[in-house]
Amino acid sequence: MLVPGLGRRDVSAARTLREDTLLAAAAAVAAVVIALTTSGNGRHPDALGWALLLAAHVPSAFRRRAPVRAFLGLVVCVAPYHALDYNHTAPMVVSMTALYTVASTGRPLRTLFLGAGVLGIMLGVKFGEGMTEGTEALRISGWIVAFLLVGVIVRVHRQYVASVVERAERAERTREEEARRRVAEERLRVARDLHDLLAHSITLVGVQTSVAAHVLHADPDRLDRAAVAKALDDIAETCRTARGELRATLEVLRAGPDDSRGPLPGLDGLPDLAEAARTAGATVDLSVEKVEAPPAVGAAAYRIVQEALTNAVRHGGPGLTVRVGIRSRGDALHLRVADDGTPPATSTSTATSSSEPDRPAGFGLLGMRERARSVGGTLDAGPRAQGGFEVAAVLPTGVAR
Repeated sequence: MLVPGLGRRDVSAARTLREDTLLAAAAAVAAVVIALTTSGNGRHPDALGWALLLAAHVPSAFRRRAPVRAFLGLVVCVAPYHALDYNHTAPMVVSMTALYTVASTGRPLRTLFLGAGVLGIMLGVKFGEGMTEGTEALRISGWIVAFLLVGVIVRVHRQYVASVVERAERAERTREEEARRRVAEERLRVARDLHDLLAHSITLVGVQTSVAAHVLHADPDRLDRAAVAKALDDIAETCRTARGELRATLEVLRAGPDDSRGPLPGLDGLPDLAEAARTAGATVDLSVEKVEAPPAVGAAAYRIVQEALTNAVRHGGPGLTVRVGIRSRGDALHLRVADDGTPPATSTSTATSSSEPDRPAGFGLLGMRERARSVGGTLDAGPRAQGGFEVAAVLPTGVAR
């Protein structure tokens, strides 16, 4: 819980200061006890000695906020304390704590220079006083090196733990981003499927309904009941097929992340698309080679042909002939849907696939191009020079022939 008016960083700094102050107080109590209970290692502190000893613990309250400055403040108090030959063991706890802090919070080069400086000054002074003092200083230097090494080891361990935590957080962010990306891709796929399915089915129903209406109004006295019945049966069959595909598509939205999507539509469904277009009055010439293609490529080809047939039936006019060809060349599937329909009189013709096609603009052509790109392929669509409209796609299969 945050203190009102303080941020997380302020609360953390206050907590660090409080903990270090308590540690400095505990070290001061230990120093007083050692100075009162030990002898033979320097003289008993007098008023000046007690003042220097206690003052040496004050910088320790800031040891983690300013490690080097806290250590230098300690040296300012401890150096005259030892020079006056007061009890040398008493400030040992605070001194080793300061060395450990410098080593655990700084770079190894700084620790090396600081440790070498402390040892060099101490040994130089002690050996200058005699071999006995120098030998004692060598014994103490072992503790100094040990605390410095412990600080370095702790620092390396903290860096390792921080790197592990950082990698785990990065992996978690990556997983979340990947999950969001897959959700977006799945939503786009469902939207494309729904567009293709509904546009295809509604177009066929509209054409078949027009046929039935024409039969009813053409000659009411000599009603061709068989033609009307066939048109109504075609409408019912189209609705049943659309309902089944719509249910299969919407099941993706209800399924959990571990559930199967079910089989994707593929090239084996092209005859049904051709037959549905024929019931709408178009003549469809379907030529499909046996092609080994991944399910995703087969589904993309199916949806492209479905949308191309839908556009042809919707905009091609009467007496429409559509030729659908699927060929395998190298490691790619070549798809071509061409019709000889008559475009609306208000449309304008262009010759490039990147410009607006000779048909009303909508999501159909955009969806076909996106489906081709989703499997690494390309798609061109535009009016034919001899009349009509053509859709041509190249979809890599990864299977060389």
